Amino acid sequence: MDTTQILGYIGALIVGLVLGLIGGGGSILTVPLLVYLLGYNPVVATAYSLFVVGTSSMVGTYQKHKKGLVDFKTGLAFSFPSFVAVYLSRRYLVPGIPETLLSIGGFQISKGMGIMIFFAIIMLLASISMIKKGKVKQVSSKPQPYYKTFIQGLTIGTITGIIGAGGGFLYVPALVLWANIPMKKAVGTSLIIVTINSLIGFMGDVQTLNIDWAFLLTFTIISILGIVIGVFLSKFISGEKLKKSFGFFVLVMAVYIIIKELK
Repeated sequence: MDTTQILGYIGALIVGLVLGLIGGGGSILTVPLLVYLLGYNPVVATAYSLFVVGTSSMVGTYQKHKKGLVDFKTGLAFSFPSFVAVYLSRRYLVPGIPETLLSIGGFQISKGMGIMIFFAIIMLLASISMIKKGKVKQVSSKPQPYYKTFIQGLTIGTITGIIGAGGGFLYVPALVLWANIPMKKAVGTSLIIVTINSLIGFMGDVQTLNIDWAFLLTFTIISILGIVIGVFLSKFISGEKLKKSFGFFVLVMAVYIIIKELK
């Protein structure tokens, strides 16, 4: 095992720690880690990220369910259109993206570059939501019509399918604002959506990519170990402060990715 691979596995532990400590955001680290440290191309990296995020979120769902913080009915309602969109994105949309997206003079935007820049833009939005402390919304007991949930699920599912992240930072506000679920329960409910979406999306990749199962399973197991440690440490550390600090870190990483891809 070389130094780069060891650093990659340390990164996997950090991904899990972040997920365990603040309940989300760790998936945002997975793709840059796989691309820039371990040298995977963005399509493979986003596929591996879906598996890591999906498996890790399954552990998180169980932990939140024990605390009564998962609304399975609403979660599954969002999951159906979302996992259809994620699967179709990974199976057909991502493989169908041309290798050269744009060519102006000597400057070209390749498929990999386009995916990473789109990923960085989503990271910027996620970092702002982590840094900015929103007001607690008073929820009503009246759910929205299902056709709205269906359209929202399709939209978020397509985005998360392209970038290979779990999309918890998109589903949590969607559940609070659109499904009228209290914040704490929205965080837990988002995990079941992320679990289903990510693993079904990854099934689309299995049909188009050669998967290095030995590496992927090792990386995932280390991430889950990080979650267990992170959940334990979260009892002693303020999650809100950590979330804000992590938001600034994600902001810096997003800017770094954009600069690196465009230079």
